Amino acid sequence: MTGTRSGVARAVALGVLLALSVLLLGASKADAGKYAVAQCGWYVGADASWADTTGGVKFRPDAYCTPPAGADPFAGAHLKSLTRDGQVAVSGTRFARWRWTTPPGTGITQVRGTWWHALHDGIEHRLGTDPGNGSFSVFASAGATDTAPREFAVGFSPPQWAFEDRLLCARAESGSCSLETTSWAALRALTITIADHSPPAAGLAGRLLAPGWHRGAEEIVFWGGELGAGIRYAETSVDGARVDLTEYPCAKALIGGEWRATAMQPCPLGPSGTAAIDTTRLSDGRHGIRHCVTDFARNVGCTPEMTIAIDNNPPAHPRGAGISGGEGWRRVNDFDLSWSNPDQGPASPIWGAYWRVTGPGYDTGSRLIPGLGVAALPNLSVPGPGRYTLRLWLRDEAGNESAATAVEIPLRFDDLRPSVGFAAEMPEAQVQAEVTDVHSGPASGQLLYRRLDAQEWIELPTKLVRTDAPGRAHLVAPLPELGYGTFVFRADAADAAGNSASTTLRTDGTQMAIRKTPPPHVPKAKARLFARLRGGHGRGDSLTVRFGAPALLSGRLTRADGAGAGARKLRVVSRPSRGALAPVAVETVTTGERGGFELRLPPGPSRRLTVTFAGDGGLEPASRRALELRVRSGVSLRAVPQALRTGEVVRLSGKVRSRGAPIPRRGKLVAIQYLEEATRRWRPVLVTRTNHHGRFHARYRFRYVTGEAAIRLRATALAEERWPYAPGSSAAVTVQVQES
Repeated sequence: MTGTRSGVARAVALGVLLALSVLLLGASKADAGKYAVAQCGWYVGADASWADTTGGVKFRPDAYCTPPAGADPFAGAHLKSLTRDGQVAVSGTRFARWRWTTPPGTGITQVRGTWWHALHDGIEHRLGTDPGNGSFSVFASAGATDTAPREFAVGFSPPQWAFEDRLLCARAESGSCSLETTSWAALRALTITIADHSPPAAGLAGRLLAPGWHRGAEEIVFWGGELGAGIRYAETSVDGARVDLTEYPCAKALIGGEWRATAMQPCPLGPSGTAAIDTTRLSDGRHGIRHCVTDFARNVGCTPEMTIAIDNNPPAHPRGAGISGGEGWRRVNDFDLSWSNPDQGPASPIWGAYWRVTGPGYDTGSRLIPGLGVAALPNLSVPGPGRYTLRLWLRDEAGNESAATAVEIPLRFDDLRPSVGFAAEMPEAQVQAEVTDVHSGPASGQLLYRRLDAQEWIELPTKLVRTDAPGRAHLVAPLPELGYGTFVFRADAADAAGNSASTTLRTDGTQMAIRKTPPPHVPKAKARLFARLRGGHGRGDSLTVRFGAPALLSGRLTRADGAGAGARKLRVVSRPSRGALAPVAVETVTTGERGGFELRLPPGPSRRLTVTFAGDGGLEPASRRALELRVRSGVSLRAVPQALRTGEVVRLSGKVRSRGAPIPRRGKLVAIQYLEEATRRWRPVLVTRTNHHGRFHARYRFRYVTGEAAIRLRATALAEERWPYAPGSSAAVTVQVQES
């Protein structure tokens, strides 16, 4: 009976091994949701529990899984259950076992390994699994000794909770197995594939996730939660790119190019950690951050993507920064600064501005104007008169700022009056006053005078002449031709800030006054003034010239005895006719050695000219009645065609020139005229008006011409109110008309 049972056991074992070999050939490396556990081999120990249902009386364990380094990793390696020496028998169903239990939520899908055994008198070696209900489901068994290590492999569906290797008395509980000869069961080189499809949980917090904008390196705190294989990696990514990776310590070994666990639960279940994220490697703006954890079975669990706002770059310089009222000198110690903030794009908005005022012996240090979008600094003041520099730069909401982006704005304040006084020693034929202002400097001034008994001051043509000395200048004017009496002088001066000062004193404190006494009375001689116009082929008191032609005013100033009065100044006043744009013009001409004078009159509209002599110390005043210069209108004419038949239309066009005068609002009147051969007179054909540009267009049909005639036409700009030109005609145009 015993021999029969042993043969059956061998056959069963052989069939199981063949079937397992087929499964082994089709097995592949663990994919996501699975991991392999290496046991007792490859220098790896065993994560298994050993138990004896006899209470440790009948069986004993023996484990040797890690040979010395450099030795064959499987040399002598084994996990054994043995019967104890010195024991007589063990009751039926009693066993010893090695047990591998999976973590919660996982299950064994495959076991591969090597087994061998020495079995006597009903002792069997069985391999099986526990599906989770405490039962033992055998997938391989042996009842006879076979000390040659044999490989096995088997897969499970559904996954099993535990795997056991049992050394068992395979008889009924009422029977027993002899222990006189030692029996044992051995395993090694186990690979247990475990299914773990539950993703871990991930968590992320820390300063970087706090509301608001962030910059520089900021801390994150992360953690994970797992029930199965444990968490192997933690990875933080921003916009999908990894910024931090943490590998947790796991029980693992690299076997055949594959990382295998060396424990059933190789990695920690609830690890956590911190990391400093260098945000300077990110662009300014908002980014998505996510933290993921990966368990040993390569299941991934991630946090929802959260948004972080990053800004590491200071704002650009303020745009259009300026002081209200300009950057010039001012006499009120109040400066209002405004500017425009640059577009920040995706970066944080402008939140505040830094300013600093420096000057001689003065420095405010950097000061902050807080506020979102701030763009003004009102009511700024400086400690006293002088030049100061305001530096302004911006700060964003993330706290970035750089003084290197500052713009510089000058602050110029001067509330002190300039110092002014007439020179103690005057240059010849000049009046001069000294002006001093050490801050904004002399900017303008005026010299004036009046008779001592008069109320009204008379301005002199004054120039401000700067000197090489900073803050100093002269007010200079020609000494006027003073009459007889006492004349006092006044100097008004202003600096660039608008402070003004006035004085009638010299720099030595004396009054600036000039007294002139009249010479003995000498009677003045009479003067005579002659003048006429010349131009074209005419001359006289009245002259008419063509459009655009110049004219000449000439004449002579003499004494009563006819001797010429030379080197005398005459005043010529030119008054354009009504409608001209030019203003009244006043010119001065000096007579020659014999009293003669000439003045060229430029082209322009018609005008009236008067010549006067104001008199001087030896001659009485003289004048000439007004002279009349008339200028003809300028007009052109074109006829198309110039050869036509009776009944056809000639098209007439042209332009009235309007130098120095606007075309009348309704257009300029133009008459088209023809030359009557019999009388040699120009007769009107039609009258038209120009447009606002002086151009005109007209049509005329020749109805009553017989035979063949050469008709001469011209255009004439007629006299008109507020048209400052005399009537003028175009050159004649000849049109050939032939009877049809």
